Amino acid sequence: MQISEAKILIIDDDVDVLSAAKLLLKRHAKAVDIEKNPQKLPFLVTNGDYNLILLDMNFTRDVNSGREGFHWLDRILDINPAAKVIMITAYGDIEMAIRAIKSGATDFVLKPWENDKLLTTISMSLEGGNNKPVVVAEEKTKEDSKKSKSSADTIVASSEAMRQVLNTAERVASTDANILILGENGTGKTQLAKHVHQHSKRADKPFVTVDLGALSETLFESELFGHVKGAFTDAKEDRAGRFEEAKGGTIFLDEIGNLTLPLQAKLLTVIQERRVTRVGSNKPITLDVRLICATNMNIEKMVVEKTFRQDLLYRINTIELDLPPLRERPEDISALAEFYLKQYSKKYNRPVSDVSSALIKKMQQYNWPGNIRELQHAIERAVILSQEKTLQPDDLFLKSSGGTPTTATGFDLEDMEKTLIVKAMKRFNGNITDAARELGLSRAALYRRMEKYGL
Repeated sequence: MQISEAKILIIDDDVDVLSAAKLLLKRHAKAVDIEKNPQKLPFLVTNGDYNLILLDMNFTRDVNSGREGFHWLDRILDINPAAKVIMITAYGDIEMAIRAIKSGATDFVLKPWENDKLLTTISMSLEGGNNKPVVVAEEKTKEDSKKSKSSADTIVASSEAMRQVLNTAERVASTDANILILGENGTGKTQLAKHVHQHSKRADKPFVTVDLGALSETLFESELFGHVKGAFTDAKEDRAGRFEEAKGGTIFLDEIGNLTLPLQAKLLTVIQERRVTRVGSNKPITLDVRLICATNMNIEKMVVEKTFRQDLLYRINTIELDLPPLRERPEDISALAEFYLKQYSKKYNRPVSDVSSALIKKMQQYNWPGNIRELQHAIERAVILSQEKTLQPDDLFLKSSGGTPTTATGFDLEDMEKTLIVKAMKRFNGNITDAARELGLSRAALYRRMEKYGL
């Protein structure tokens, strides 16, 4: 649908934003309605027959958290699951806006917006159709499941360091040797464990992941070893533990370095005897599982400090795989960026199809403290935000050494807002009313920002 044929509803409790948006959109759309009170949304959505809804993320009762925006997004989609909703948000709410897209919103625009970008976003949303996933059937064939799994768990690597890791992993995959994967957070330890499983003789059996760092001492035995009915207050029926669930396959114990010494002793007994006994039972159950463990801690140092049992370490690291951090393999950055670009441009139906050489160069100079996970999230956010076909340095938000979000060109979000205000003031020769309208702000809000930035 063309924007000229569209009927648009705008919901925002800031009358200046409503006026500015309507003034802009009424020149392009068939009809534009505005509403300050979100409580009227159910009636308007039910009776208004709108092609697109622009919805603010924060209202007066809950100014910063975005909860009201999520609430009203849910209400809109309950009434009309096919509704196209663009969220209106401030720079600091980008993470929330991305969550909103994952929750069903079509897109989002940043305040203060640029008129051309707002119109482009609206046009793309109207022309793009409903991009929400549709569940065709609950069951997939085994072949579909394998394809989906292998696509989701692809390891993208061309560096010599990673090739060596993968070669070792694939050579030991066919054995049942216990494997310990070491590496910083975000280096891909879970993906490597899955890679080993998929290249093993157990590939058609379960792959069970347990985050030991998230397990409390009270839940440890029940979660890993299972329990019988009546073993404790909430044990209303027999339940298999994660070791039993992995029967014939692989169990992946992530963050094993977080276990206390008493829990390490219990785990060691199970690994040595290859048997588990459910809580409340005295009948041991023989195990047939492949064990892979992982940690981001210096486990050798922990042994010296006597915070990790040496005999347990000997049991779990028959083969040790050490994943290098992303900063030590910059050769992989280009391939990783393109891999996630394709994945997210398809997921969000974005026109982005390439990464500029300037951005690749900047990415290779960045330290990537969050490793692959940080790169993945940075590309996802850039794909959602960008309206161009090629990602540029300005599109990628990274973290500075102080933890502040910055673009790959080094400007942080406050610098960007200040720059937009300066440009608007120059364009309108210092006219506060016109500049505020262009930025989607009230005069008072623009004055506050000018004072904040010393303009």
